[in-house]
Amino acid sequence: MNRLKTNFLGMEFKNPMVTSSGCFGFGMEYKDYFDPNVLGGIVVKGITMEARDGNYGTRIAETPGGMLNCVGLENPGVDYFENVIVKNIKAAGIECPIIVNINGKVIDEYVEIAKRVEKIAEVDMIELNISCPNVKDGGMAFGANPDVAGAVTKAVRAVTTKPLIVKLSPNVTDIVHIAKVVEANGADAVSLINTLLGMAIDIKSKKPVLGNTFGGFSGPAVKPVALRMVYQVSQNVKIPVVGMGGISSTEDAIEFMMAGATMVSLGTGLFSNPILPVEIKDGLERFCEENGLENIQEIVGAAHQK
Repeated sequence: MNRLKTNFLGMEFKNPMVTSSGCFGFGMEYKDYFDPNVLGGIVVKGITMEARDGNYGTRIAETPGGMLNCVGLENPGVDYFENVIVKNIKAAGIECPIIVNINGKVIDEYVEIAKRVEKIAEVDMIELNISCPNVKDGGMAFGANPDVAGAVTKAVRAVTTKPLIVKLSPNVTDIVHIAKVVEANGADAVSLINTLLGMAIDIKSKKPVLGNTFGGFSGPAVKPVALRMVYQVSQNVKIPVVGMGGISSTEDAIEFMMAGATMVSLGTGLFSNPILPVEIKDGLERFCEENGLENIQEIVGAAHQK
């Protein structure tokens, strides 16, 4: 009996674990560590219409309890993704659901890439990224403004029949309001949180460490913030929540599900522990057995019960 089986947006996932965009490449990069089919699904690296080189200068900085990055959505563009990468994913034997993270500088660009992805049969779902903090155009600028977040969600919803997940930024005053707005405009689910905007300074050079000055902060240190936001959002929307932010153990994943997440997403934790998904899968199975659960979904939202 598979106690981790999870129905998410009408699809059956073998477990509630997916990867966070930007932390797992296109699904093949970790094959030397474990079979990617261990995962419930894979959220691939963010895609844009045109190929992007990303930001110049230092892109990664380690911090206590986490890391900063300003990669800047480096990717080969949707043409290469469609014609080469998707075929390679399938040729590599990866059969779990594929979710594509899409990005744009303006709403029309989000719409155009959504139209392209709509035609790729191998893609099961779309994650609309309106929350990347380390690009100069688009990204967080969409996710921080409720009106714009609603407009881009509505525009993309109109051109795709695939399940639509909207990835939210924590760099806002009221993430619950943003979640409600994207739900009202057609989101089928929300994923949160993207990285927190941060920076580091080199005290010898007296200059910012990152080439982009600011970057996205992620890792175990952000977990309490992410958990709080998942708890708040899941109480106020009717659509499922994908929880992420500093998950680095089975216990972390269980906390996010008890806070209200139907699915959990693994990101920065993969860099220090590439077999983290295998450990969490085994840990969730053990938790179900030890606690007499028929299915892990029985714990979703448990922390809300009084």
